Amino acid sequence: MPQTAQDGTAEDTAAAPPKAATTAEDQLVREGDIAGDYLERLLDVLDFDGDIDLDVEAGRAIVSIDGGDDLNKLVGDRGAVLEALQELTRLAVQQESGNRSRLMLDIAGWRQGRRDELTEMGTRTAKDVLESGEPARLRPMTPFERKVVHDAVARVKGVSSESEGEEPRRQVVVFRNG
Repeated sequence: MPQTAQDGTAEDTAAAPPKAATTAEDQLVREGDIAGDYLERLLDVLDFDGDIDLDVEAGRAIVSIDGGDDLNKLVGDRGAVLEALQELTRLAVQQESGNRSRLMLDIAGWRQGRRDELTEMGTRTAKDVLESGEPARLRPMTPFERKVVHDAVARVKGVSSESEGEEPRRQVVVFRNG
């Protein structure tokens, strides 16, 4: 039976357990789960096999699809299909969660391989610019590709980089400091 407080209102004698606050990591895990379910249904519709792996790193949900035949078809030329699937997956997550997602999708390790290539290219370009003193303008890239190149250039002392132009022709320019 409820007890009466001094002001005459009823209070429960047993306090309800505190409701667990949703952490940012919990939200990212939920995004990954939503994305995984969406991608699993998509693979079924397309009749593709693949294992879906969910992870959280650097404040972002990471979803990977590996192990199936023909997964390169889901990557497309220079990752074009992968980028489109990533956007569709982000929209599916937003639809269900109500939050805009920064989810990253990788298929058949393509994005990791591309990251390795771009890191080497960014480092090599930065060293060439440092030696020659001449700025280098790289071909247009996706936001993902530009970020990887900027990160690689930032690790070489004496050079900097910035993005110039408008999408889809936005490109990285590397120049010597000072």
